[in-house]
Amino acid sequence: MIKFFSRLPLRALYAFSTFLYLLAFYVVRHRHQVIRGQLEKVFPESSGAERERIHKRFLKNFCDVMVEVLKSVSMTNDDMCGRVQIVNLDAARQYLDAGQSVMLVTSHLGNWEWLLHGVTLQLGYPVDAAYKPLHDQWAERLMLGIRSRFGARLVPAKELLADFLRRRGVVRAVAMNADQAPVSTDKRYWTLFLGQDTAFYIGAEQIARATRLPILYVRVRRVRRGYYEVELKQLWDGREATEPNTVTERYARACELDVLESPADWLWSYRRWRLKKPLYGAD
Repeated sequence: MIKFFSRLPLRALYAFSTFLYLLAFYVVRHRHQVIRGQLEKVFPESSGAERERIHKRFLKNFCDVMVEVLKSVSMTNDDMCGRVQIVNLDAARQYLDAGQSVMLVTSHLGNWEWLLHGVTLQLGYPVDAAYKPLHDQWAERLMLGIRSRFGARLVPAKELLADFLRRRGVVRAVAMNADQAPVSTDKRYWTLFLGQDTAFYIGAEQIARATRLPILYVRVRRVRRGYYEVELKQLWDGREATEPNTVTERYARACELDVLESPADWLWSYRRWRLKKPLYGAD
C-alpha cells in the first residue's frame, strides 16, 4: 500500500498534504498547545497574528515533509539528487579524500529525511547515520527501510562510538541530528538558544573529540516546494584546541541562525524545552 501511494505524482501527494494541513490545524489541532506555547516563548514581541502565520506555515511544511518521505519510497537516485542540491561538498571531501572521516551535524529543519538521502547519494563516501530506535517494531522496520534505501547505514545513537571504533578503518561520514532535547539521564550542555535556557546533547562533540573527527554543520534551506539546498559549514577541524562544549555552542548558534531565518521550517511540534536548568551548579 505504501509503495502504491508513493508512486503517485508529487502534485497529487501535495494535494493530500494540503488536506492533512487543514485537518491538523482546524480539526485535530495537532499539538496545538505545544506549538503555540513554544512560538510565544521564542517570539514574545510578535503579534498573535504573526505567530499564527508561522504556526500555519509550519504545519503546511510539516505535512509536505510527510508526503515527501512517502514519495522517497519510489524515487530514483536522479530524482532525489535533482531535489536536494548540495552546494559545497568539498567542505567534507577535503577530509574524506585525505583518508579522514568526518562528522556531520544537522537539525530538524526543512526535510531532514531527504537531506540524509541527498548527502548519501552525492558525497561519494559511506554515511553512517545515528538514530533513536522506535518502540513499535512495524514502524521501526518501515523507517529503517526508508532511511537506508539510498545507501545510508543506520546505527543506534547509543552504539555510535563503539560502532565507529570497530570500523575505524572505513573512511566515512558520521551523521547526527543534534537539536533534540536530552533526557534526564543524558549529559548535557546549557546555553541560551532562541532566548531560552536550553539543554543540548554533548555526545556529538564528545565522540568527535575522542576520535578527532572534524565536525561540519549541515544547513538545509527550502528553495521552493519539493526542492532543497544544502550547505556545509565547518565547526571544528579536529585539531583546533578549544574548551569543552565550544563546538556544541557553535552548533547551537548555527542552528539558531537558521531557525530565525526560516522559523516555519523548524520542528515546533517537538517539545524542545522540557528540561529546566538547575538553579545551582553545573548539570
